[in-house]
Amino acid sequence: MNNLEKLNGQLNELITKNYDAEKGYKKAADLTKNPELKGYFTNQAQNRYDFGHALKNEIKSTGGDVDKGTSLKGDLHRAWMSVKDTFSANDDKAMLEEVVRGEEAAVEEYNEILSDATLAPTTQNLIKNQVQSVQKALADARSLEAWENK
Repeated sequence: MNNLEKLNGQLNELITKNYDAEKGYKKAADLTKNPELKGYFTNQAQNRYDFGHALKNEIKSTGGDVDKGTSLKGDLHRAWMSVKDTFSANDDKAMLEEVVRGEEAAVEEYNEILSDATLAPTTQNLIKNQVQSVQKALADARSLEAWENK
């Protein structure tokens, strides 16, 4: 596997994970009654949708092929959120805990790709901008989680 194939594979994985996150955020926005959380979840869903499209464009610009769909793991996580919702009466705290967990994993994945010294400057800038946005979303989720714990 050459470097371009490896990079396209990594970017396709990020696309899938961003679309998983988008769907998860949409689900959380549907479940919460808190207007502040609903706004946060809706905004993050849009960000992840936009991230996915930017990554698609980056793959296409290198001549790579874009994969389609969400991951089985993401689908299972959303199903778990639905089951958890049934038992926890739309527990905003629990949803925020899942957001924090997911965003921490996303930051790790982005940083892993950034550690690859063979990234083209456009790809590196795109990944840096997205990871910074995910880090901000993580900080916001932690703040909201602390607020929910009061």
